[in-house]
Amino acid sequence: YNDNGNVRKIAHRLSFAEMMVPYRDHCEDHYRRTAFDIGEWGLGFMTTSLALGCDCLGEIRYLDATLHDSKGEPYDIANAICIHEEDNAVLWKHVDHHAGAEVRRMRRLTVSFHVTVANYEYLTYWRFYEDGNIECEVRATGIMVVSHFPEGGSHPHGTLVDERTYAPFHQHFIVARMDLDVDGENNTVYRSETQMVPTGPDNPYGLSLRQVNTPLRTESEGKQDPDYATQRSWKVVNDNVKTGIGVSPAYKLVASANVPAMFDPASPILDRCRAIEHTLWVTPNDREERWPAGEFVNQGGGGMGLPAWTAANRSIENTDVVLWYTFGIHHITRPEDWPIMPADTVSFWLKPFGFFDRNPSLDVAPTPAKSSSCCSTESDGVAAGSGCPQEEK
Repeated sequence: YNDNGNVRKIAHRLSFAEMMVPYRDHCEDHYRRTAFDIGEWGLGFMTTSLALGCDCLGEIRYLDATLHDSKGEPYDIANAICIHEEDNAVLWKHVDHHAGAEVRRMRRLTVSFHVTVANYEYLTYWRFYEDGNIECEVRATGIMVVSHFPEGGSHPHGTLVDERTYAPFHQHFIVARMDLDVDGENNTVYRSETQMVPTGPDNPYGLSLRQVNTPLRTESEGKQDPDYATQRSWKVVNDNVKTGIGVSPAYKLVASANVPAMFDPASPILDRCRAIEHTLWVTPNDREERWPAGEFVNQGGGGMGLPAWTAANRSIENTDVVLWYTFGIHHITRPEDWPIMPADTVSFWLKPFGFFDRNPSLDVAPTPAKSSSCCSTESDGVAAGSGCPQEEK
């Protein structure tokens, strides 16, 4: 982030490291159907070419990708990655009784790629905002896997979507690998939780809340799960630096789209990818540790990857940390998902927390009143309330 001429690092590498899709139906059709869309298939190899006016709109730059086939021969995917800037409604606004309104439109830089994994499409978007926020969004669409059942039969592990046809329940677990370097490599991850202050002489109305930040010092402490009661989140902090107001700069992982594993601990399916047992794992950075379920999931056994690495219980304090964040979709299938599934959207955020001394987007210029139809009036040839020129509506 270019902070008034001071270029400050936030992350070294943000990526997806594994995607596990277990079908939660033990019938003959599905009991073996647990796809590892990265470890077995490889998202890169299934990336599809993007086309102007279809997948991306606006001011666009495309990047091609060169990969290798099963014989090691190179091949190209044209327009594999789309980089574009887009409007995203209001960035900030205030209406003053005397001075009137100040409004700034939000612009975001989006880096996206799409993959087709057999029947499913996954559309991935990394979005970078003017206020320092980073959003990761995934949209799942495509065609659901279905099974038939005999006349008068039942389908307890799925939803009826057509005549004697059901779509089994399943889950999409995505493990994001995030090598964050907040103002430098040496960071510490803190568990951040809100606590109620007991009612008493200093809090007579039972109103006050306090925030408790606990450093995670070892890999065993770095195995974390959400807590709705305390609105738990995690902050990656550089304790070696102080900002202009005297606090340590940090980025906060705003956990969302959490999916519980919902497996018996003894399940052999779970044992193939125990990374999904926790929402967050924190490890010291190691270039060889890139695949949370093991490097060869279709050839190895259970307990590979994160469980094996973290058994050493290494220090994760004031070092180059990697966050492994599990999120995804708990897909209780619907008739409305058939035959083509409308996009199911999930996301999470990385947000600056004390990284800046104030709102860093104060310098965003106002939009000239007549530069876009959204700020025009009916006298400018725009249908009142539509926000669209008459001839384009």
